Amino acid sequence: MYQGIGNICYGVGSGLGGVFGGSMNDRWGWRSAFHFQLPFIALSTILVAFTVQVPVKETDKSRIKRVDFLGGITLVIALVLLLLGLNSGGNIVPWTHPLVLTTLPLSAILLCVFVCIEDQVAAEPIIPVRLVINRTVLSACLTNWFITMSAYGVLYYVPIYFQIRGFSPTRAGAQLIPNSIGGALGSLGAGLIMRWTGRYYYLNLGIESTVVLAYVLISIFFRDHLAVWPPFIILFLAGFGYGSMLTLTLIALISGVDHSQQAVITSASYAFRSTGATIGITIASVVFQNVLKSELWARFGNEPNAEKIIRALRDSIDEINRVPASWRSGVFESYIHAIEGVWLAILGTGAVGAVISLSMREYKLHNTLDRSK
Repeated sequence: MYQGIGNICYGVGSGLGGVFGGSMNDRWGWRSAFHFQLPFIALSTILVAFTVQVPVKETDKSRIKRVDFLGGITLVIALVLLLLGLNSGGNIVPWTHPLVLTTLPLSAILLCVFVCIEDQVAAEPIIPVRLVINRTVLSACLTNWFITMSAYGVLYYVPIYFQIRGFSPTRAGAQLIPNSIGGALGSLGAGLIMRWTGRYYYLNLGIESTVVLAYVLISIFFRDHLAVWPPFIILFLAGFGYGSMLTLTLIALISGVDHSQQAVITSASYAFRSTGATIGITIASVVFQNVLKSELWARFGNEPNAEKIIRALRDSIDEINRVPASWRSGVFESYIHAIEGVWLAILGTGAVGAVISLSMREYKLHNTLDRSK
């Protein structure tokens, strides 16, 4: 339940963020949206530092030794190399370019090194390998990972889709409000249901069905023609399913390990979620840019100044309104085909996450730390 309450705050913030961010972009440019966040980040840091009181018996030195610096640095470098290779391939340089052929294998090697560090070196690993091999823990983490990829692909590319259709950034950002409301209600609702029933297996079936249904509907309706009402319902369903999934997988993780390991496994859950978000946006971007590039060159490759105009179109959606009149229909179709590729990628990762979730075992949920009751 408390996880659900926390996600309500997250949902309200993300919903309002899309609107305010789009509005600031319209008025002062995209950089202002990032500058606006700085005071709030500073305020939240101060509040956490002074209001969260955790009794600690250890010295500062012993606590620092427990931090998995080596694992964290290795994971960050591996992810940076992975993202660099994926973003560059087919977009900036060919997939056969040495940059891509170097960064992707190095990323795979460093991820293997990271696993070894977590298993053999770290005192308190970011992702505890011995716990992750538990079937329920692994299933919950991977479900979280794959569906977060899809959810963040939706958050990132739904506003782009509406901008392609002629919406201003403010109106495009406002389309995400139903998604945020759904996420908040789904998270709280799933927590309350599990609190009342003490079960989550059949609830998970309903949640994953909702997630997949939402992504199927996005891939069907978010195309070149769109009725007025479906976006709000579909995006609400997508948010509802994602918010419910977050709460359910966290509870499944916690119920599947001993109380002494709950803090560590919660950390692992957030590690999978954060990396899933990053990789999900990257995968969606790779699909979008590669399909868009291919479509534009196929249609306009022989036109005068094609290279310059195509580069501008790939850099900014606003260029749609600046291209020659004879280009506009083809440019719109190219963008729509690119966004359709993104929807299919989102559906694919969401479906994989839903299937993996079926491997979670159901453990009895307890209201106290005493597991005998």
